[in-house]
Amino acid sequence: MSYPSPLARGYDGAPTPTAPAPAPAPAALPTLPTLPSKGRRALPWLFGVLVVVLLGVAAYFLEALGPAASIIGLIIALLPLTAVLLAVRLIDRWEPEPRSLVIFAVAWGAIAAVAIALGVDLLLTLLFGSADTPAREAVQAVVQAPIVEEFAKGLGVFLVFATARRAFDGPVDGVVYGALVAAGFAFTENIQYFAVSMIEGGAGQLTMTFFLRGILSPFAHVMFTSVTGFALGLAARRGHSTGAAIGPWFVGMAGAAMLHGLWNGSAQFFDFFALYATLQVPLFVLFIVGIVLLLREERRLTAERLGEYAAAGWFTPQEVTMLATRRGRRSALEWSRTLRGDRTGVMKGFIRDATTLATVRQRIVSGRDKNAASDESTLLARTIAARRALFPP
Repeated sequence: MSYPSPLARGYDGAPTPTAPAPAPAPAALPTLPTLPSKGRRALPWLFGVLVVVLLGVAAYFLEALGPAASIIGLIIALLPLTAVLLAVRLIDRWEPEPRSLVIFAVAWGAIAAVAIALGVDLLLTLLFGSADTPAREAVQAVVQAPIVEEFAKGLGVFLVFATARRAFDGPVDGVVYGALVAAGFAFTENIQYFAVSMIEGGAGQLTMTFFLRGILSPFAHVMFTSVTGFALGLAARRGHSTGAAIGPWFVGMAGAAMLHGLWNGSAQFFDFFALYATLQVPLFVLFIVGIVLLLREERRLTAERLGEYAAAGWFTPQEVTMLATRRGRRSALEWSRTLRGDRTGVMKGFIRDATTLATVRQRIVSGRDKNAASDESTLLARTIAARRALFPP
């Protein structure tokens, strides 16, 4: 039986027929060209700034809350953080973001965004005094906190957009970066809430606070800041420059602040649990539906762009189906495990490079990356090498 290409056989996961004599082991991958890191990695000096700010934030927590309460709050806050990061990883599986940017986004939220929010709160307290009346407390919760916190978190997403544009390709990437920044912010905020609850009310109050923040609403901040990321993702998809993206960024932050204010207002003015069930849960369901639709669109765009390479002879239609569908990818990985020497790693690399190739093609189409043609050549060379490793002559 003939196949349009070696990679077109075996996608149903069926074992490769065994030859009468031992087959030679597949050839090892040669030294492959790599994509330049510029525009795809977090800038080192930004991590240096975060380290310095971390020292100040840690000192504040230790002084305000004490070492014991801070450590206990930190340990408990890891639980909702882990749940959120696992959920974000599921969203990011199709075309994973660079690890350094993932770390930077979480760190920005946990350190810099918190420092900005604390700094603004301290400044306003010095200027106008503490919020010691119900009206002042309401304004602080429903107006000040949403605006300041969403700006602080949104600034981190915008920094990723401005400094790592070649890893910021569309709405899904924006949602991922927004969610990661928000996860870091919620983590540090939870440390404070959990520690204060333990100090003021012991285990009982701590349990209630964990239920409210760790069980009922671990994704609240994620949902807010994802709106900012979505707006910047649309700007990226349309080929906006950093300057041109400032407008969409502000629109996204305004939407995030409105959702945040609605959330805080439900606790400030209404029956929280009643509004949670009738408003917040439906909003979260809509958020999940939106994510699913965005992921479908990302897969559709991958198929469309790789289809252009198939029309030029670089891939077969069967390969495009394999690369642009979850079922095709699973079948290809299962099949690669049946090859002599287990070629799973090579197949994963082939899928990853082809997916990146689709995003590079999108940048070529939009005309927003002058180096996209060079990246295209590199990725095509890598996919050819993967074929040769999977099927040696």
